[in-house]
Amino acid sequence: MPSPIITLLGALILDLSLGEPPNPFHPVAWMGHYINLGWRSRPGPDKGKEIQFVYGTGMVLLGIVVFSLPWVILNYLNIPFQWLWSIPILKITFSMRALVRAGNQIRRALDRAELEEARRLLSLHLVSRCTDKLSCSLVAAAAIESLSENITDGLTSPLFFFALLGIPGAWAYRFCNTCDSMLGYRDMEYEYQGKFAARLDEVLNWIPARLTGVLIVLAAYLSGEDAGNAWRTMKSQHKRTASPNAGWSMSAMAGALGVTLEKAGYYRLEGGNRLPDSQVIKRCIRVVWCTVVLVICLSIIFIGVIHACFA
Repeated sequence: MPSPIITLLGALILDLSLGEPPNPFHPVAWMGHYINLGWRSRPGPDKGKEIQFVYGTGMVLLGIVVFSLPWVILNYLNIPFQWLWSIPILKITFSMRALVRAGNQIRRALDRAELEEARRLLSLHLVSRCTDKLSCSLVAAAAIESLSENITDGLTSPLFFFALLGIPGAWAYRFCNTCDSMLGYRDMEYEYQGKFAARLDEVLNWIPARLTGVLIVLAAYLSGEDAGNAWRTMKSQHKRTASPNAGWSMSAMAGALGVTLEKAGYYRLEGGNRLPDSQVIKRCIRVVWCTVVLVICLSIIFIGVIHACFA
């Protein structure tokens, strides 16, 4: 088995150079097919909320086994050139190039005063909310919020579980996160069958989300933004979001950039009086890249410490 650090660096190079595979060949799409298949077979409301909750829990736990067990087995097989599969398989669990590319596309659309196109790109790549009536500043805010939050989901968390549990851990996390994104809604249709997925995702992201917030503060300092304000805003406003995790990175970024990030009717993160625009997105992306470097460095240190302790 290749060194976990070599696997991590190889996967990072693969992400930065090639990005994401086409959707039909993307394993996350396969996870989505599994979730949709299970969802079509779900018990109806007449079965009671307890049965719905048990079914949703079982669907998530079975999926964790289905998508992580193959890598457990391969880890124990003495296959030559294991890096040929370990590097691309780890890369599938995280994505930074595609995230930043989406942010830059929205930034360029706003630079050209193409608000409708910016709204379309935002809805296509970054958010699930309705974007049809968002102003320029709210489009920019939503892009910055998504860029900040997705550092946790898209990089810190998968690498945290890779460091702890190897590729099976990273894949188990990616499956759970996909379940949450598809099922973790509070409405009549999803409330009970998606509750376990939502709560498990909150637990899994608890440490990585707080690490990401702190790393954004450090990245703000290294990239010439306001690290002190990032720290103060994160400490005082991370609880303003409904998610117990998302507020850490978003409030830190709001403070770093000195802007107000608002999702109308849900939260308002006041890092400063200025409203964001395309130039603030550009600054945000610089902080994001700096945070990515810090996450990678911390992951390498974490992997080294774990292997030193258990060697």
